[in-house]
Amino acid sequence: MYLAGYKLAQQVGDLLRHQGLTLGLVESATGGLISHLITNIPGSSDYYKGSVTAYSNEVKIKVVGVKADTINDYGAVSSQVAEEMAQGGRRILASDICLADTGIAGPSGATPGKPLGLFYIGLSHQAGTYSQKHDFQGNREQNKRDAAEAALSWLKEYLISLK
Repeated sequence: MYLAGYKLAQQVGDLLRHQGLTLGLVESATGGLISHLITNIPGSSDYYKGSVTAYSNEVKIKVVGVKADTINDYGAVSSQVAEEMAQGGRRILASDICLADTGIAGPSGATPGKPLGLFYIGLSHQAGTYSQKHDFQGNREQNKRDAAEAALSWLKEYLISLK
């Protein structure tokens, strides 16, 4: 496990525990990496509810609740889908906050306007649902790590803003 991801997961865990909030995850392109980082922290069961690895569009729609029209209109790798994944995950996992990701890790999968390394991260909380766009430049594994770190970093900033 790499140190930056571990430290971020530890900091996020401390903030969640301190604020009495629970976390759920819906991962696509990161394939469970964020969940892996979160659950490597001793005591994460205090705040971590669970995750759905929604790799296929079918799972995004049938399990998580993303609208088929959203995927058809914007593509699976879009801010709209990331936000619907986060909202659906918060609902089905009964968590206070849900993070979600969708992206093109590489080395294939790029389309016109959607290059390799493009990721969208969604965050849903009772205060609202948001998304961030990221363009990573690494290989498949590095893009997944960068996306996981970006998601945890954003969650850390978000939790600090709630204080």
